[in-house]
Formats: sequence, structure tokens, C-alpha cells
Amino acid sequence: MAVVTPVEALQKTLAAEHAAVHLYGVLGGQASKSQNPALFRQLDEAYDEHRASRDRLTVLINAKGKAPVAALVDYAVPGPTATPNQIEAVARTIERRVTATYGELVENTAGADRGWAITALDASALRELGFGVAPSAFPGLD
Repeated sequence: MAVVTPVEALQKTLAAEHAAVHLYGVLGGQASKSQNPALFRQLDEAYDEHRASRDRLTVLINAKGKAPVAALVDYAVPGPTATPNQIEAVARTIERRVTATYGELVENTAGADRGWAITALDASALRELGFGVAPSAFPGLD
């Protein structure tokens, strides 16, 4: 992995969280709360957790005197979303991407920022497991 500045790593992670928030909103709109309440709840919780991480990253970047990267207007959904299995597959893709980004954030930060990044990496890895990704000894590394 290429070494970047801590602020660049924070900005990249914020961009990934913007995408995750948008995409989980799309997935939640495709899932049926009445027909598959467990999946809907899992998507809803992931959405809330990604929003909280996005907001935390915004605060961290602002505290460093930088303007946080803005969200895009739209994000491509990485797969079909017509069935619960397809929705879970897209959620796995989102979490793998976010987990990898947090791995880079851990690599490129120190102190309190790194501590928070490790906690966020753990949370993302746990969401991966919840959506069916096989456990990994080192989440966020490929």
C-alpha cells in the first residue's frame, strides 16, 4: 500500500463512508421489512453505523483545518439487488471496500486517530461477517 498523509487517508475513508451511506440507503429501499426483517434490520444498523463513522470522520478532518471531501451525487451499486441474496452480496462488497479503506487508515495514522481507525476497522470486519464474508486473520488486508 502506498503511504499517504494522515489527512489524505482520512479523506479517502470519508469518501468510502459517503459511498457506504448512499449504497445502504439503496439496499434498504430494496429490502422488505415484512418479508425479511432480519436482513432489513441488519441493513438499517449498517446504515446508521456508517452515518456515525462518516460524521466522525468529518469532525476529525475539520479539526485538522481541512475541508472534508464532499459526497458524490450518486454511486454505482456494485451488483443486482432484486433478491435478498443479491442484496447481501452487495452489502459484502460494500463492507469489504470499507474495511480495506480502514486498513489503509490504520496504516497511515497515529495516536487517537489510529485508535479510532482500529475500532472502526473492527466494526466493519464484524459487519462483513454478518453479511457472510469468511473470517480473516487480518481484516482490511488483501
